[in-house]
Amino acid sequence: MTNGQQPGIRPTAKYSVPALDKALDVLELLAETPSSMSQADISRALEKTPSEIFRTLSALEARGYIRRTNAGQYRLTLKMFELSRQHSPFEELLRVAAPVMRDLSEEVSETCHLTTLRDGEIVVLAQHESPKPLRLSAEVGSRHSPLATTSGRILLSSMSESERADFLRDYTEFSGMPEEVRNTFMTRVRTVQERGYEISDGERFVGGLDVGVLIGAPGSTVKAALIVATLRSAEGPDPDRILEALTRAGSKITQAVGLD
Repeated sequence: MTNGQQPGIRPTAKYSVPALDKALDVLELLAETPSSMSQADISRALEKTPSEIFRTLSALEARGYIRRTNAGQYRLTLKMFELSRQHSPFEELLRVAAPVMRDLSEEVSETCHLTTLRDGEIVVLAQHESPKPLRLSAEVGSRHSPLATTSGRILLSSMSESERADFLRDYTEFSGMPEEVRNTFMTRVRTVQERGYEISDGERFVGGLDVGVLIGAPGSTVKAALIVATLRSAEGPDPDRILEALTRAGSKITQAVGLD
């Protein structure tokens, strides 16, 4: 839950469709609740009367989105999952991110790329290159260690403590590090989690500067990192200016794909 909202209660849209809003509130409530719920439970959570919610439940049940248990309570079916499987989640992310990344690259005159964590490695999903004649580039499709990249720390910071521990427990590169190095790395990841961004100066080579933010929210099923990679010179760049533009771009992508 965010912003102190009750389960199932959402901000009012500018152009509201009450019946649709009610149906979506029910689906989101059941998705957020691990156990099945009675009609009375749903009514209380949504602050509606049982009669108000009855027709919504009946319609959703008839369309196969929810079902009643033997005890007469409601729970989600797999229909929403099946619908989501018809489209790659990254297709929509890449479609939305492309123009935002182009605008970001033009605004800061630097290369930016989008990454995700897959099969234990950082994968570069997309890139938009700087208009400068001299620039850094990351090959789309290339794979990198999550322990030695800005993207890795950002995506690890989006995990819960237990998820992160499970991931790193099976990661031999991490377990092979001296304890002091592991502790320093975990402290840095938690710092990224607290402040919401990462800046790496000269990490992989002298003069390299990476600034990155998370795309999505910690609880999102689809998460990515948006990174601006550049070279330091006597004229700049200004990390604060890059971070400001990057934060705006990241929020725009996150909201557009519904991951906020």
